[in-house]
Amino acid sequence: MAERRRPNRSESFGEALLGKILDSAHELPPHLIGPLVADVMERLDARRPQVLLQDYGQLVLVPLPGEGLTGGEPQLIDDSDAGRCFLDAVPVEVPQEDGVRVHLPLLDGGDQVGVMAVTLDVVDDDDRRLLLRISGLVADLLVTKHGYSDLFFDVRRDEGMSVAAEIQWSLLPPLAMIMPRVAVAGILEPAYDVGGDSFDYALNGDVLHVVMIDAMGHGLDAATMATVAIGSYRHARRAGIGLSEIYAFMDRAVAGQFGPEHFVTAQMLQLDTTTGRVQWVNAGHPPPILVRDHRVARRLAAPTTLPVGLGGSEPRVSELGLVPGDRVLCFTDGVVEEHKSGGAEFGEDQLIDCVNRLERTGRGIRAVTRSLSHTLKRARGGRTSDDATLLMVEWRG
Repeated sequence: MAERRRPNRSESFGEALLGKILDSAHELPPHLIGPLVADVMERLDARRPQVLLQDYGQLVLVPLPGEGLTGGEPQLIDDSDAGRCFLDAVPVEVPQEDGVRVHLPLLDGGDQVGVMAVTLDVVDDDDRRLLLRISGLVADLLVTKHGYSDLFFDVRRDEGMSVAAEIQWSLLPPLAMIMPRVAVAGILEPAYDVGGDSFDYALNGDVLHVVMIDAMGHGLDAATMATVAIGSYRHARRAGIGLSEIYAFMDRAVAGQFGPEHFVTAQMLQLDTTTGRVQWVNAGHPPPILVRDHRVARRLAAPTTLPVGLGGSEPRVSELGLVPGDRVLCFTDGVVEEHKSGGAEFGEDQLIDCVNRLERTGRGIRAVTRSLSHTLKRARGGRTSDDATLLMVEWRG
């Protein structure tokens, strides 16, 4: 019998570049990510490599320091080529006198870590393919090494952060998750002084689990209560119990820890990503808003029970069938109860107007959620006296 020919397993140029990152990743100290990127880009004959990370307020992209990396001033997300790449999560190529500046999204599970930028003399499809794969590995490196160092936190922090905000940011999942059937995007304001607002989500098999909470009060006390609420939610969710039982578990945990005069409003959802059937429980929280065909269709008003911690009756589970492209927007009361500079309360009508204007742009869920938060803050005169948190879920079908 003729001997089977073995496939060619010799290392190609592209494999060598990717292998350089993979072979170094396991024991690479966080501060050496920059030099590794610079070395790989030099082998590709690419110049002026930059790794740009978003700040916590999602206003600017800040250069990561490192030997071989190009520094410079932070770049405005809303007014730069790097920002366009960041918002739309697509490569952006800009012709320059000395070549082409290529900006690549640093994506991890749909969450946008930042942007990688390099300059080449010319760009062909082989370059594009390699650069996209390299940027994917760099994004993974940044995420996995984040927990080992304060470097990335320091780069992303544009101003001083309160202790309460430190706690809340450490509690959060990634701000965005983009998957084939479902997408999630959230944002916290004020980013550097948030206290009692938080959210959490998990995609377990075909079911997306989501919670948004608002702990009473401000500062460290509110952050501590939010920590207990989110921790008890995760514990109950992982036990595989239903929404009513999750509410009861959270209620006992908050009441047992803080007493009868403390509470947390909560909104809990479960979305079957195969059918689009969403169920939710409202515990004293503002009702979500349904966005369909890029317009607010209606408020998802439904029976509520008492906030978590006050011993409410068993909540009623509400249901709705979504159609592909539907978005459900959850928000805390700080979004609508803030007073504008003229003295009137901001209100839900103003929120709905802002949602309708931004939805007409047709942008992705992450860009819309970010723009909505910043638009609302500007409309309130730049003031946020209470936490104002947004969380949007899109069923993609």
